[in-house]
Amino acid sequence: MAIAKAERLMNLALCLLGTRRPLSKRELRESIEAYLEAGSDDSFNRMFERDKDDLRELGLVIETVENLDGEVGYLARRDSNRLPPITLDAEEAAALGLAAKVWQQARLAGAASGALQKLRAAGLPEDVDPYEAHGALEPRIPVHEAAFEPLMLACRDRRPVVFDYRKATAARPETRNVEPWALECWRGHWYLAGWDRDRGAERVFRLSRITGKVRSRSGSFTAEIPDVVTVRETVASWAGEIANRSARIRLRTGAGYPLRAKATSVRELGDGWDELEIPYGHGLDAWLVEFGPDVVVLEPAELRADVVDRLRAVAKG
Repeated sequence: MAIAKAERLMNLALCLLGTRRPLSKRELRESIEAYLEAGSDDSFNRMFERDKDDLRELGLVIETVENLDGEVGYLARRDSNRLPPITLDAEEAAALGLAAKVWQQARLAGAASGALQKLRAAGLPEDVDPYEAHGALEPRIPVHEAAFEPLMLACRDRRPVVFDYRKATAARPETRNVEPWALECWRGHWYLAGWDRDRGAERVFRLSRITGKVRSRSGSFTAEIPDVVTVRETVASWAGEIANRSARIRLRTGAGYPLRAKATSVRELGDGWDELEIPYGHGLDAWLVEFGPDVVVLEPAELRADVVDRLRAVAKG
């Protein structure tokens, strides 16, 4: 929903909920700025009728009555639009408490804090820590990247964006024109899934590699959004998490701990080097390049060639 329309619907709902008597269309038009700018009476009438239908579809109970002047008036009585009391058991309250407190940065922190206070009023006791209620360590979803908030809003509003993106194997960033679909956190990093217009394909971008500002673009999406956006599965595949082969590498002693964690075997070679056997899938070459001179690929030959090609591309840049 466009921001202008959402604001207009909110203003209309507030007027209807805040009045003690039915308001005529004339009074509503004089009270809401967007209606004053509607132009002709016909344009206003069409806009008002659409807005009224939209609010009813969203669940607002709007009554139509005649006021003292014989005009048709509208109001939304508070008792007819009041939600039933919220009842939460201990696990539900704890889960919602976790959801409210998980946002530690970004602009959502204030809203989440207010929501948490309402949750406590609705059944989460002051002396119960939501993390202790689940018997787990406190989870955190860090949001350090400046690109997170504009991308979150662009995903919500279905707006294309433009940003500069530096691949792990590239010396300089490239401009990307993207239709953003979804954001997801995986292994402590935020990723954006969307449609790359220039490449005509689905892509996943790591937010920490976005440089500069994220700029919004006008217009609608050109590609159909899939029913399920598999961000984690895509990243896992590219990172070699979905393994169907085995690689043998040399790794400098004391370096590459993420590689050591994946290794099925580690053998000391001496002279400051170890030999590792690593299961891998698509994308391991890009990951190995990030470790620079601390890694040497022994086999398979095609993986070694891919890593060498990527290093040469970086050197040329």
